[in-house]
Amino acid sequence: MQVILLEPGRLGKTGDVVTVKPGYARNFLIPRGMATPASATNMKTLEAQLRARQKTQAQEKAKAEDLASRLNGVAVELSVRAGEGKIYGAVTHGDVAAALDRLGFDVDRRRIDMPKTVKEIGEYDIAYRAHPEVTIPMKLVVHAQK
Repeated sequence: MQVILLEPGRLGKTGDVVTVKPGYARNFLIPRGMATPASATNMKTLEAQLRARQKTQAQEKAKAEDLASRLNGVAVELSVRAGEGKIYGAVTHGDVAAALDRLGFDVDRRRIDMPKTVKEIGEYDIAYRAHPEVTIPMKLVVHAQK
């Protein structure tokens, strides 16, 4: 029996048409919402969903590339309390996101890649993962407050 997978798993990715034994499809996959029978109507629905998903992914990638062009060469500068070259506390992803927000860039703090915990004054290479295919390298400059 051929089914269309609605969830990724051992059998394949979402949207794949796979052949499974009828009992497995009827008793396990279909009742749990993991697959649907591969009828002509379901195939047309799947194709429409795939086209819509590709369109939104293309729009998201274009948005990410636009952000990358605007963020190119931007250095994030943070003034923190410090003594003897060591920071009191640490610079977090939220601090970097807040600094970028002050510069006019709306970013998600969870997508900021910092190679290590920043606990010293200095310059660091960080990146922002705007899209799975678009990573934006940036500089983080941490200096002591005066």
